[in-house]
Amino acid sequence: MFIAFAVVGILLALALTASAFADITRAEQVVASLSKLGVPDSWFLPLGLVKIAGALGLVIGLWVPFLGVAAAIGVVLYFIGALITHLRVKDYAVAPVVGLMLTGVAALVLRLASA
Repeated sequence: MFIAFAVVGILLALALTASAFADITRAEQVVASLSKLGVPDSWFLPLGLVKIAGALGLVIGLWVPFLGVAAAIGVVLYFIGALITHLRVKDYAVAPVVGLMLTGVAALVLRLASA
């Protein structure tokens, strides 16, 4: 199970890092999407930093199991919040959010199973 967690955790960390980079650099597509959701511009950096923290936690969680569990829980909660934000404004283009949330759930289950 550890190898499965390592693969899922690292892939999720890479996806989170790419998403955080887009948030922090205010990529045009991200700005349009978050603006449509009513997210203030001042939240772009903090949202990106939270994703970086999740990515680091998943990677460090390879060696520190409780940190991997905590990071996976944080990622799942982050994307539950993102899903709620999308649904609140009746934006049903939620496939990426759901995909990342479910990948976080997989990482959590695998980390717990391998600890």
